[in-house]
Amino acid sequence: MAMNYEIVRLKPDTELKGFDCGNEDINNFLVEDSIDYQNGLLAVTYLAVADNRILSYFCLLNDKLAYLPGDDKTSWNRLNRKINNHKRLKSYPAVKIGRLGTQKDISGQGVGREIIDYVKFLFVRSNKTGCRFLTVDAHKDAIGFYLKCGFSFFTESDRDDETRLMYFDLKPFKDALAL
Repeated sequence: MAMNYEIVRLKPDTELKGFDCGNEDINNFLVEDSIDYQNGLLAVTYLAVADNRILSYFCLLNDKLAYLPGDDKTSWNRLNRKINNHKRLKSYPAVKIGRLGTQKDISGQGVGREIIDYVKFLFVRSNKTGCRFLTVDAHKDAIGFYLKCGFSFFTESDRDDETRLMYFDLKPFKDALAL
């Protein structure tokens, strides 16, 4: 079922009360921290809005994928093989999806998936800087969602953590669109 909404950048005077995605951390970020993060140039929050109601929100911030001592070198080598030999770097530019939440009453209706697709298109069509990967620190209960959206685990060392670092390689996505 397709829903009609528009994606808008958060404004300082936007009414944020009443949002509930079922995750207190994600709810609290929107209401308590999103404006401060935006004012501090740390992250930008976007809202999916219909009829003056926030259906969903997400925030984006700069990130990078890099091998750190102590990380699983197998994961880094697997990721590095996706890059042409003469272009391999010690880190790769990425954009992190810092938070993503959808109202509980519309969960499962495809809005979250549409937002992920929107972010993918945004960074392959109108990207203003280099960005090869999307990253997310996926909460345990959201891992299945991100796997369905094409994300992969960066390492196995965080298997038992509350969040898992996941990534999506934008290059094959861009190539499939023939852009």
